[in-house]
Amino acid sequence: MNKPYMGKILMVDLSSRTMTEETIPDSVYEQYLSGMGLGAYILYNRMPAGADPLGPENILGFCSGFLTGSGSLFSGRWTLVGKSPLTGCWGDANCGGTFSPAIKHCGYDAIFFKGISPSPVYLYVKNGKPDLMDAADLWGHDAIETEEILKKKYGQKAAVAVIGPSGEKVSLISGVCSDKGRIAARSGLGAVMGVKKLKAVVLDGVQRIGAHDPAAMKRLSRHCIKWVNFPLPIPGGILARVGSLLRVTPVVFPQDGILYTSILRKWGTGGMNQTGIEMGDTPVKNWDGSNRDFPVKKSRKISPDLIKDTEIVKYHCYSCPLGCGGICAAKGKYTRIHKPEYESILALSGLCMNEDLDSVYYLNELLNRAGMDTISAGATAAFAIECYEKGILTKEDTGGLELTWGNTEAIVALIKKMINREGIGDLLADGTKIAATKIGKGSIEFAIQAGGQEPAMHDGRNDPGFNVHYSLEPTPGRHTLGAHLYYEMFQLWKRVKGLPKPSPLYTKASKYKIDTEKAQIAAACSKFMSLANGAGMCMFGLFVGAKRVPTFDWLNAATGWQLTPEEYMTIGERIQTLKQAFNVKHGIEPRDNFMSSRALGKIPQKEGANKGRFVDVEKLAPGYWDQFGWDTATGKPKDETLRKLKIK
Repeated sequence: MNKPYMGKILMVDLSSRTMTEETIPDSVYEQYLSGMGLGAYILYNRMPAGADPLGPENILGFCSGFLTGSGSLFSGRWTLVGKSPLTGCWGDANCGGTFSPAIKHCGYDAIFFKGISPSPVYLYVKNGKPDLMDAADLWGHDAIETEEILKKKYGQKAAVAVIGPSGEKVSLISGVCSDKGRIAARSGLGAVMGVKKLKAVVLDGVQRIGAHDPAAMKRLSRHCIKWVNFPLPIPGGILARVGSLLRVTPVVFPQDGILYTSILRKWGTGGMNQTGIEMGDTPVKNWDGSNRDFPVKKSRKISPDLIKDTEIVKYHCYSCPLGCGGICAAKGKYTRIHKPEYESILALSGLCMNEDLDSVYYLNELLNRAGMDTISAGATAAFAIECYEKGILTKEDTGGLELTWGNTEAIVALIKKMINREGIGDLLADGTKIAATKIGKGSIEFAIQAGGQEPAMHDGRNDPGFNVHYSLEPTPGRHTLGAHLYYEMFQLWKRVKGLPKPSPLYTKASKYKIDTEKAQIAAACSKFMSLANGAGMCMFGLFVGAKRVPTFDWLNAATGWQLTPEEYMTIGERIQTLKQAFNVKHGIEPRDNFMSSRALGKIPQKEGANKGRFVDVEKLAPGYWDQFGWDTATGKPKDETLRKLKIK
């Protein structure tokens, strides 16, 4: 029977320079899929408790999605896994592009690295034959330069994942790049790759990826693409007004993801720039400001239409019919850049009160080349600006930089210092929490983070679901796992029995009510996204809706398993619980990962879109934990839950 998985992993010991192929039993895939699930299985079982994230015992894994290459759509994402040096927790980062199928084409579902190389190396795999190659001449090159050098050597069809200077300098907010600027940015796993002296992974294979029922896969995909291409024209120039309307209306209706995917197709993720600010979804001025601080007259300088006007060409990730990516023309040193994502744009603009779009383009490219997370970089710059404003940092500390709100020149100079670990940049290159710990003087109040990781540009005071997931996920501070809005767009209740169906019209105030239904909604998002990250699915595609994007049916057609949606959600539950068990094994107290007080609204804002709002995670946590069978006081999985899910 043809299978969508390869049944093998490659384990590379960088200390001994040995490489071992391992066959993985079918039962592991049946319980965890591959992707994030396989990564969690390997790391939980093979990494000793208390392993130093920057030591030889940490295992770094490049994991392909279970459905990648099977004929399904939206399934081209890969997951980078390891123990996060930023949080000390389970760490993962997710990326699209073309690297996921390349792992499978080399005959593996995942490639793992342990140990530390005494000198810089890269892994080259050609048709299932792996070799460790000397990377001394690549060390010091930025991520895009390195990829270009390696593709020139091995051919343009080779897939490359690489760290830039930030990873080499072990910045704890660095990630891993591929496709000349795409980045698996979160959890600081680029630092793990850097400390291991692993510069790159280069893959060049041609092995076939199968599926149990290819005809059914094609039929399901044809049905899906009709919804993805659903004609829903949206005129430019109205999105800010839509955000303003959503801010003032007391009653809302569940959002259909067709609307958002139409925005993605036209503008990319940056289509929500002004909408998010106006409605209160976007944090402003280091989470202390509001739409009043960055009104339309300022946000129009980063409007979706301005960005679209610079777009040269759109591009699609592997197996994606949506195509939200693009290449833009830019001024200055870099004239062709990846179109900045919503998170990058707002972290480098509204969060720092920077109105200069050219600087956002430049910094986005600079950070991609350095391999530094744009979310954490922008958040750390905003933290430093507020510390300067409050007199905690002085001009002497900053090396002469006037770190004032909206000072574009100073913001650019500061982020360059962070990339180079120069002066104040060395202090800030590991994110806000570590910087605040070193600075002291009450600066932790301005370090907006969860468990050490800076959250994304979605304000949980506007959608409480974000604060739940920022605070309670095994990998804290992550925005790609759940929210009330996500649940509405996933439309899981249409496929999964027992899940609550949103009312056709509800008040905004009802979102803040603490009840069992809210806990069910949050847990369902976590389970579904754990399943999706095991399958290699793109969240944006899933927003089209569970009946239109047939994830469960694709899984059955690819494998022949014939599981129900409820049984697949149990796989997601198992992956989520295993990640939480990983944290407990490594001494993490889940309560220590709650979001910063400011972002929860413990002192509610006095004006703007989120005026008066507070999200009480202390009271929300027990209900969420109970949905998984975890202890409601501590968040630790109960023994009976581990036995039920067959986690040893």
